[in-house]
Amino acid sequence: MIYIGIDDTDMLGVRGTGHLARMMAAALGAEMRVFGVTRHQLLDDPRVPCTQKNSAAAIHLDGGADADLDALFERARRLILADFVAGSDPGLCVARDVPGGVAAYGRRVKNVLVTQDEARGVAAAHGIRLEGLGGTQDGVIGALAAVGLAAGGDDGRYVLVGGVRELSGELPISALLAAGIDALRTPDGEAVTTGRVLAEKVRPARRGGRPVLFVERDADHWRPLKLD
Repeated sequence: MIYIGIDDTDMLGVRGTGHLARMMAAALGAEMRVFGVTRHQLLDDPRVPCTQKNSAAAIHLDGGADADLDALFERARRLILADFVAGSDPGLCVARDVPGGVAAYGRRVKNVLVTQDEARGVAAAHGIRLEGLGGTQDGVIGALAAVGLAAGGDDGRYVLVGGVRELSGELPISALLAAGIDALRTPDGEAVTTGRVLAEKVRPARRGGRPVLFVERDADHWRPLKLD
């Protein structure tokens, strides 16, 4: 698996980082298989400059041995700069076979204030390409964190996977599974295999490296939850 992490690409009143990640996924999908895009919530702290909520995005791609990471990095770089938002501080990271140290770094960024120097140091130690593409370049912190958290397999939620974004109305569970969701569970982990789901703005969580939709009972149907 190859992960592209991006962060700090937006400003108030314009498209967000998640939207940009989906646009990039669509462009890259013409050249290689895209498994999905995930959103990762980072530290919520007034000391962290951010647009609204401090989140980053990761694009999940087929990590075939013949994939050229340097060429992919340059392709992603061009896509971000082609839609650059003045005043933003974008960061970009591309990695394959992400080591545990980067996943640990990602978990750290969710809980404590991290500097650019730390992010660049972790990337350099593991031979991962990380670059700031404008402004203060603070986006390198979240871009590397998104890669680590996505690779860890148990953080964030999918903002793009299969045909999930096209779902609407009250649907049988089989329709959600056919759209790309791996399983449905209640918040306490109980498997949900029967009933109908109100499939509006479905955003499955990333758990065990798979899209898992958490739901709660609401009258005669299940209602989807958005979990990070």
